[in-house]
Amino acid sequence: MDNRADIRDFLASRRAKLTPDTVGLPTSARRRVPGLRREEVAVLAGVSTEWYTRLEKGHIGEVSEDVLDAVAVALRLDDDERTYLHDLARAAKPAHRKAARRRDVPLAPQVQWMLDSITMSATFVRNGRLDVIGSNALGRALHAPMFNSPTTAEHGKPNFARYHFLDEGSKDFFVDWEAGAAATVALLRAEAGREPYDKQLRELIGELSTVSTEFSAYWAAHDIRIRHEGTKRLQHPEIGEIELTYQSVDLPTGKRAWHDLSFYTAEPGSSHEERLKLLASFAAPPQAAHTVKG
Repeated sequence: MDNRADIRDFLASRRAKLTPDTVGLPTSARRRVPGLRREEVAVLAGVSTEWYTRLEKGHIGEVSEDVLDAVAVALRLDDDERTYLHDLARAAKPAHRKAARRRDVPLAPQVQWMLDSITMSATFVRNGRLDVIGSNALGRALHAPMFNSPTTAEHGKPNFARYHFLDEGSKDFFVDWEAGAAATVALLRAEAGREPYDKQLRELIGELSTVSTEFSAYWAAHDIRIRHEGTKRLQHPEIGEIELTYQSVDLPTGKRAWHDLSFYTAEPGSSHEERLKLLASFAAPPQAAHTVKG
């Protein structure tokens, strides 16, 4: 299995988003195809048309980083898209195909202790396939509809992508469902660029593509997202609508694995913070009774 199709479709999709006017090239009324032509991208990148055509067909493994950067500039790629292009090139190298694949490792007990010590932020740890592999009590309470979803029961662990696209209840839970769906697919697309030979990832993408036409449409857009941050609105079954900011950081594992630690917090002093505090009180474990001896 190789990633030439992903390379071809990604570059073609970025090329289709540009016009000669936006990149300072002359145009004509007889133009039949939307977007830039391959020869126009080649001119902007400073390479031959034949060379760029070969690159767009997926022959990218031996291309230098400088040339990839020139193509990224020509196609007006943002930082995440540029990183994705370099990941595709790295994965296309023969040496990478023989390298050890990313491993699934359990959450270290010390990390779970850290999660459990956090009481006013909903936190969870996920892997590159968007499986939730660890959470604190408030994280489980905040995402209770996903933790209680049939998609979780069927596979033994919550997965944001499966919940988003295979559970109709997600459209009630996520207020901005479309934006969340696009971000979810873009995160999976970035992971597929890093790890195109991950069998479980390919099986997940295949499952979602087969069952969900909405997933297939977002997947075909080839949008990329690496940074997991922003604002999210949820319609929670216990506390109503709540708006939270979220931020994620990479969590070192010391092995060929990838974990991401996410924090969901509310603006201090806001009604959303009050709702989060209420949910935290619901999620807090009962205090043990203490007997005072006289």
